[in-house]
Amino acid sequence: MRKLNLFWALFCSLCFLQGSFLIAQGNPFQAQGSLADQGNKLRIMCFGAHPDDAEIRAGGSAILWSTLGGEVAFVSTTNGDIGHWREAGGPLAIRRTEEAQKAAKVLGIKSSIVWDIHDGELEVNLENRRRFIREIRKWKADIVIGHRPNDYHPDHRYTGVLMQDSAFMVGVPFLCPDVEPLTKSPLFLYSYDSFQNPPFRIDIAVALDDVIEQKIEALLTMESQFIEGGALGYLDTRTASTDPKVRDELRTAAAASFRRRAAAIADAGRDKLIELYGQEVGSKVKYAEAFEVCEYGRPANRDKQKLGDDEIRLLFPFITKK
Repeated sequence: MRKLNLFWALFCSLCFLQGSFLIAQGNPFQAQGSLADQGNKLRIMCFGAHPDDAEIRAGGSAILWSTLGGEVAFVSTTNGDIGHWREAGGPLAIRRTEEAQKAAKVLGIKSSIVWDIHDGELEVNLENRRRFIREIRKWKADIVIGHRPNDYHPDHRYTGVLMQDSAFMVGVPFLCPDVEPLTKSPLFLYSYDSFQNPPFRIDIAVALDDVIEQKIEALLTMESQFIEGGALGYLDTRTASTDPKVRDELRTAAAASFRRRAAAIADAGRDKLIELYGQEVGSKVKYAEAFEVCEYGRPANRDKQKLGDDEIRLLFPFITKK
């Protein structure tokens, strides 16, 4: 017993010394460069709370990354099985998973995963934290995107919290030891929202003018949500119609709504678009997606929570300045 106590005393002392060294030197895991620094393809993982969230918030950027050889994975953290006013349960979960797969093909992304967790029931717990960590490690992500933890929907909020909780732990070897830990910290980003407490800070704005129609085409494959109105579709009597003319009208209206959303983001991020793309291009961008840097992952400039221009162009190689 005395030998065992002596072992633990020595072990704890070593841990304390190592911790003191990390505090003095900075966290070497967080200070590492991207996997892309080694000449590998960029690997991006975007978490959305439901099958449609990642597609709405990062679908255009996913097209751009994929076009340049990046490998993008979308993960829906719930199966969306109550996200319709007329259907529910297993049949709806299967339908929404199929819609996510169709959208992924249009976007050109490598993977679209839908977790078998009931819509509205995502919880912040150790099991789900481990699930996030394993997914990020298996994908060897350079960039991880998710919701902010302040949002109207609990699944959105908890997706954001779980993403944050994984930011440091993806590099800790004895948590989820069945999956090799990352040796280089990903860049963690929040996808755009319009909530005001606190307001969204646009750190990166991505011009979508060249891919907006492809993104919209992908979104319109998700008919349960955007043609039939999703969980609140009963508020519009047209969503029950099987008349092809009515459904075409709903499709046209949804496409216009997606353009307005992307245009509003471009307007909100105008200064950032000009900064990143230059005055001539940035001032003319019609459609955009935007992201905020989460300070818990890869640091570029921790004091200002701001990525340097070189790092932005490394991780977003389609952003070019003229």
